[in-house]
Amino acid sequence: MKESDLLISHRDDVYFIKVSGRANFEYAVPLRELARTLEDFRCVRMDMSECLAMDSTFMGELSMIGLKAKRSGAQVELVNASEFLTKLLRDLGVTKLFTFVTETEGTAPEYDSAAKKADLLTTAETVTEAHESLVEADKSNAQKFDQVIAFSKQDVERLKKERENSQK
Repeated sequence: MKESDLLISHRDDVYFIKVSGRANFEYAVPLRELARTLEDFRCVRMDMSECLAMDSTFMGELSMIGLKAKRSGAQVELVNASEFLTKLLRDLGVTKLFTFVTETEGTAPEYDSAAKKADLLTTAETVTEAHESLVEADKSNAQKFDQVIAFSKQDVERLKKERENSQK
């Protein structure tokens, strides 16, 4: 992931996110951090006009944000998501968490932070949580992702043990 592929900004209870290229598990880590810190927000507005594809981990973290927004009465707007991206979300049953917005022109916010590459443990934890969010959003996803969740939980445990052993 290049540092400029995922940009995040915050202004007046609205979070702005710009996604470029292929949104994969590396992109999901900053979304996870955002989801964990979201409080008292009106909207998360994600510019998808330059996003080419999304993997399930990214869509899971996006769903985590959508679930949090739904519980708090806020909304998540996906701006200029292609039909392909919309279909990916529809196939996982999570479109109900988002408002799809089409804009031809808009004022781009000044982004104040870029995503940074995460360590392996954080990435494994993100993969686990993302897929658990997809299951929470639509129970039929359990069948699709139960093995991913199980394997990523094993990775988390293995990486935690490795970290503990290296600190001894």
